[in-house]
Amino acid sequence: MTRLTEGQLAPDLETVDLFGAPVSLTALRGRKVLLSFYRYASCPLCNLRVHNMIGRHAAWSAQGLDVLAVFQSSAADIGKHVGRQDAPFPIVPDGSMRHYKRYGVETSWLGFLKAGLRPDILMKAFAQGYLPAMFNGPLNRVPADFLIDENGRLVRCYYGADVGDHLPFDDIDAFVARQPTLVSS
Repeated sequence: MTRLTEGQLAPDLETVDLFGAPVSLTALRGRKVLLSFYRYASCPLCNLRVHNMIGRHAAWSAQGLDVLAVFQSSAADIGKHVGRQDAPFPIVPDGSMRHYKRYGVETSWLGFLKAGLRPDILMKAFAQGYLPAMFNGPLNRVPADFLIDENGRLVRCYYGADVGDHLPFDDIDAFVARQPTLVSS
């Protein structure tokens, strides 16, 4: 798989969310987008991240940021696990991992093992009640986050170093605070 680079147009994402509602990056032109790729629906680290994003979503949305979350699980499995959090942003099932391939989202056994070096995050996830239940797709999937500007260009491509590594919230906040970069056509 080839990693994407900043400055290029984000590959379009035409799909449906876990409820069957259409999701399209093209339809979000004119707004900033955080596109996050996760592991499987019951992943404790992924569920903790979604939980934390839900808490920030209203402020981000008010500043013009849309959030899309993609999981390597079916809609049914997402509904049983991460979907129970009632996220205010679309959660996209991608069991075929078609979108993962287009965005160069990787797997890494080293990244899987490195997560064991972060017991603080695992304990926070477990304390919130996020426990692994069923695995869909590669267990060693490493998350990735993409910041996309109003013109559909990739501003930041963040490929995690381990299975719990996502783009820091401070980086997302700084992106949201940036002035729009709309280009007239």
